[in-house]
Amino acid sequence: MKRRFPRTLWYGLVVVLAAPVLYLALFIRFPITRDVPWASLVMFGVGLGLLLHGLLHAYRHAATSRGKVVAPIALTFSLALTAFFCWTLLYQARQIPDSLGAPRVGQMAPDFTLPDQDGRPVSLAQLLTASPDAVAPAGAGAPADAVQKANGVVLVFYRGYW
Repeated sequence: MKRRFPRTLWYGLVVVLAAPVLYLALFIRFPITRDVPWASLVMFGVGLGLLLHGLLHAYRHAATSRGKVVAPIALTFSLALTAFFCWTLLYQARQIPDSLGAPRVGQMAPDFTLPDQDGRPVSLAQLLTASPDAVAPAGAGAPADAVQKANGVVLVFYRGYW
């Protein structure tokens, strides 16, 4: 009887190696798989499970299996790759220090001018000025020209490498 490597060993190794490659090539583009890399973690789990199955098969069927040397090496390498991926994305990426140049919460932002949805330039000062054409709230009893509604602006800063 010819001895051969367990197929689950190779499938598991391919899945574990594909997990970080797919994360960097595809999953990083979408916030649902970038912020919490659940798809990559599932791939690592499936791959490690297949490798463990291949390891058990290699030792259980030693007469027909050639994976007694390769299986522990592949499983150790895959565990190290999984640990490095998790440490890098789940711990090390969150240790990036705060930006010293960004405005703090409640601090007045510097004036800027950006195009609106129609392409017209709008400055921060324009957005913060009172709007004279505001309508009086229902039941207020004040004339429409006496009520002025103050505008507000919410700025959201996204940190990233893009």
